[in-house]
Amino acid sequence: MTTSGPNAGPSRSARRLKQSVLAAVAPVVASLVASLVALGGLTAWTALGNAGTPPDVSVTRARVFQPTGGTPNTAAFFRITNRGGSADELTRVTSPSILSGIALSRHRMTPDGAAYRAAADRLRVPAHGTLDMTPMSSDVTVPSDRDWRMGDRIPFDLHFEHSGTVRVRAEVVRPGTPG
Repeated sequence: MTTSGPNAGPSRSARRLKQSVLAAVAPVVASLVASLVALGGLTAWTALGNAGTPPDVSVTRARVFQPTGGTPNTAAFFRITNRGGSADELTRVTSPSILSGIALSRHRMTPDGAAYRAAADRLRVPAHGTLDMTPMSSDVTVPSDRDWRMGDRIPFDLHFEHSGTVRVRAEVVRPGTPG
């Protein structure tokens, strides 16, 4: 027997409406819960001091090899320390006393063990780490200047992706001098 009237229960259209509302609310609630969990995690990460801080670079041990013989280029080396919580990249090096020809380089090994220098677009400076340029890792290729003498100080501007420009003076040293 079918009952009708005010006490007969929800109609079919009312049930459909309720199901539609529940179907629409479920993803919204799930998204809200996921957002709150993510926000809570990030808040905890930050409160514990683990959030990335901006790069904080400093440059020390700036030196450039005194040109020898008839070589057209020499090399400059820098120790770049990043005390910040985010990595940075050295994108280029310039000098007010060298008009052109300065380039970033990486030293690579061939499968047979021979070393060679390869151009680099940029050099990474890790968060809480150091990029220590050496004749075996990376350097800055610089056109030779026959007027440079031991102990001269050559100005260089190191340009970083996030930290801007840092000006240093590299001391002219004899090739092979420990840094």
